[in-house]
Amino acid sequence: MARRENPEINAGSMADIAFLLLIFFLVTTTMNVDSGVSKKLSEKPPADYVPPIIKEKNIFEVNINRNNELLVEGERMEIKDLKEAAIEFIDNGGGDGKVENGVASGPCNYCKGERSESSSDHPNKAIISVQSDRLTEYGTYLTVQDQLLKAYSFLRNRLSVEKYKVPFEELEKEYKDNMTNENLKKKVEFIKTAYPQIISDQEPTK
Repeated sequence: MARRENPEINAGSMADIAFLLLIFFLVTTTMNVDSGVSKKLSEKPPADYVPPIIKEKNIFEVNINRNNELLVEGERMEIKDLKEAAIEFIDNGGGDGKVENGVASGPCNYCKGERSESSSDHPNKAIISVQSDRLTEYGTYLTVQDQLLKAYSFLRNRLSVEKYKVPFEELEKEYKDNMTNENLKKKVEFIKTAYPQIISDQEPTK
């Protein structure tokens, strides 16, 4: 009796299919990218550095507890209201600005705030202090930082439109595309100096 031969399976085509599937998954798979806040760390001060005396009214305290609840100046606040509260603090203009390089910056003549004596003197003195808890969710922390940065963006855009008829975001982009333009450089530096981003991150509470 003749032996029946088993039909062979073409293994070559299986390898081709596996390779195509590999390429398919490489192309279609999305990778999660960690989100974060871009910040420039301050340089280490010299050994003889004497920290300036800061008035309490020039500090805007933002606290995030372990339940992701927001306390601003000791009062409960919804995150959606934080941007407006930060704008009111930064733009208050209740006094004189810093003395820089021996030159007094004087009162803020471009501020549109209430000029309350109980709030910040000048945008270059206004410090936003953020403190979270070690159990605060990172997403909540990022949302708070985003609202604070939006407050600065609003103020910078407003001033830029008033002086140069163009939002600061467009002015900065134009300068980045043409960094040899001294006129654009002076305009960008003026707006940044007028509303410097001063956000201080405190050690998280335990």
